[in-house]
Amino acid sequence: MIFAGCDVGSLTGKAVILQDNEIKAYEIMRVRPRPEQTAQEVMTKALDKAGLTFDDLAYCVSTGYGRERIPFAQSSISEISCHGRGAHWVNPEVRTIIDIGGQDLKVIRVDRFGYMADFTMNDKCAAGTGRFLENMAKILGLSLDKLGPIAFEATRPVGITKTCTVLAQFDVLCLLTDGETKADISAGIAQAMAERISKMARRVGVRKEVAMTGGVAKNSAVVNSLQEVLGVQLYEMTQVDPQSIGALGAALFARERFERQKRVKG
Repeated sequence: MIFAGCDVGSLTGKAVILQDNEIKAYEIMRVRPRPEQTAQEVMTKALDKAGLTFDDLAYCVSTGYGRERIPFAQSSISEISCHGRGAHWVNPEVRTIIDIGGQDLKVIRVDRFGYMADFTMNDKCAAGTGRFLENMAKILGLSLDKLGPIAFEATRPVGITKTCTVLAQFDVLCLLTDGETKADISAGIAQAMAERISKMARRVGVRKEVAMTGGVAKNSAVVNSLQEVLGVQLYEMTQVDPQSIGALGAALFARERFERQKRVKG
């Protein structure tokens, strides 16, 4: 049977196709103006990769900000539950998940079955999120994918003390004017994010194994800084793109709900 998960967030749309407990295909793309448009495009691309069509799907679960507006999904589940379930599927030893999306930050604790036991999330401020990193990269004149690697060239990381995104942008502009290098500023940005994330993580309680999901998990400098601040080694997801974990969790829930319906019908 073929199951699918579709995660429409604030910055990206993700789709995962699951077959026989294996990821058959996945796709990630920038969001379109409307959630339903994003969902249709990202799922079509994932299905094309798998050599399938919408008619092949037995069940689809949607998640993310736009989850209520995805017409081809039979049900929806919060991204908190989906990220927890997806990360646990990748590594059943995972108990703490740090999910950093485009505009939010969540720390999730799951039980031994991968179901959410507790969580906390940031307020409406974008500090410590993917949007924050995008803004910082733009100020520095860097592409987002260069922001992490350049931080490892730092010789004297500078402190970024402002937690507000707007004020932090002003700080970075001032640092550039003062002659600080992009590498030192990038390292300071990663450290500032790690400090903010660690405070939230400790509210929930950091229990090993710890995994990081979402697009920011691809920023090696943030990952490295967070490991130092928390004093733990983050589990590295080499088998699956960490940005697709929410969609993967949704696909796993799709399979579960389909099987439950089948049992009920007898």
